[in-house]
Amino acid sequence: MPKIIHIAAALLIDAQGRTLLVRKRGTQAFMQPGGKIDAGESPAQALVRELHEELGLRVDPVQAVHLGQFSAPAANEPGFEVHAELFRVHCSETVCPAAEIEEVTWLSVDQATSLNLAPLTRDLILPLWREGLNAPR
Repeated sequence: MPKIIHIAAALLIDAQGRTLLVRKRGTQAFMQPGGKIDAGESPAQALVRELHEELGLRVDPVQAVHLGQFSAPAANEPGFEVHAELFRVHCSETVCPAAEIEEVTWLSVDQATSLNLAPLTRDLILPLWREGLNAPR
């Protein structure tokens, strides 16, 4: 049975309808911004903390729309599975990679990508986004 990592992740959407993917230092796979949920934290609190630490964003947790829980093999920890609480967050600020984030990229809904994607991003989140979760509110 795989070990579980509980995370909060953002389907971060900009004004052009693109979504942000990040790559952590020392890793190959791009994924949604976010991170582990600390003890005593709600998923929304973890999301707000991680987006601020990793990208310099200030997000109102009330504006983070919970999309559900998704599970997939962890991209960077063999033998682990991530259980992600996914939130849609609209972003009009400039993102500044910080903490362990080495690279960020904006992906448009119709853009094919040759990027190495984390299983959660590739198999679950991007297909959902492309099927219309990015529709204007």
